[in-house]
Amino acid sequence: MGKYILIMTGWLAVALGTLGVVLPLLPTTPFILLAAWCFARSSPRFHHWLMYRSWFGGYLRYWQRYHAMPPGAKPRAVVFILITFAISLWLVQMTWVRVLLLLILSALLLFMWRIPVVDEKQEKP
Repeated sequence: MGKYILIMTGWLAVALGTLGVVLPLLPTTPFILLAAWCFARSSPRFHHWLMYRSWFGGYLRYWQRYHAMPPGAKPRAVVFILITFAISLWLVQMTWVRVLLLLILSALLLFMWRIPVVDEKQEKP
């Protein structure tokens, strides 16, 4: 029974993480890390799919090996974050919501700035 709960939780986390790619207030990374954790403990097949076949696999493998982002991923992530928040700020009319979005954006950009990036010397075996 516990195995099936972990599998269902893993797939729910994959779905929420995928939605988080386009929804600015829904985080992607924690959900994908949760999915990897659930699948590692419940289904080798789904864990292998997440690590090697899904869109998130390369990022998960880099994080697992280096505890850092792959080269070029951080600028792409920052641009995507800025685009999604800009759309949200443009659509929202309430001032307090705009201020809240700007605070969240600032915190997210600060968090992204602190994540290390793998350099070429580190990447070579």
